[in-house]
Amino acid sequence: MKTVFHPANERGAANHGWLNSHHSFSFANYYNPQKMNFGLLRVLNDDTVAAGMGFGKHPHDNMEIVSIPLTGNLKHEDSMGNSAIIKEGEIQVMSAGTGIFHSEFNASAFDEVKFLQIWIFPNKRDVQPRYDQIELPDLQTKDKLHQVLSPNANDAGVWVHQNAWFHMGTFNESGFEKYTIKSGENGVYAFVIDGSFDIDGKSLNNRDALGIWETSEIKITATSPNSRILLIDVPMS
Repeated sequence: MKTVFHPANERGAANHGWLNSHHSFSFANYYNPQKMNFGLLRVLNDDTVAAGMGFGKHPHDNMEIVSIPLTGNLKHEDSMGNSAIIKEGEIQVMSAGTGIFHSEFNASAFDEVKFLQIWIFPNKRDVQPRYDQIELPDLQTKDKLHQVLSPNANDAGVWVHQNAWFHMGTFNESGFEKYTIKSGENGVYAFVIDGSFDIDGKSLNNRDALGIWETSEIKITATSPNSRILLIDVPMS
């Protein structure tokens, strides 16, 4: 087993007033050659956007882009004609493929929105751009990991052009589960959204992350009430 620990306080940070963003990997003006990616996971941004503010129209191509609201409502518009509000308890995915323009704004004039923006390198280039968004009612069930993304359009959650799986769960203190990594070529990037966990003997707190590879299974145990975690299972090359 190999691991890499990314404590929350060592992430890149950018506070633009309307946007307070923390970067797990090199992004925009934050550059750390030791934190370029975890396998094919390229970006994990932890964003807080002020009321009524947001990202204007901008382009993407050849990237799988996932947004997960943590609190508040995120308004999305794109060049494919999609216009939607993404809420806590939902997940959004875009396959940028041959190229799209999109914008994301805080849908509220009063409350901030917090969300995770995640980029994964695709296994196919120049695919037809695609958008999807679904509710995740299973997340209300505690002490269990719930699949929210996979490579299979007929499987639970949204899907992407990559052999990647996302699982999320909220655990009571001492709640635990074993997670089997989906492929021998994959590793898992475990990101603590809230609370604290022990992962195979390593203690993680709020917004800490642990990358794990060259193993087949990990055990996660919550060490505080209402602890929430995201597991990103991706190819390492």
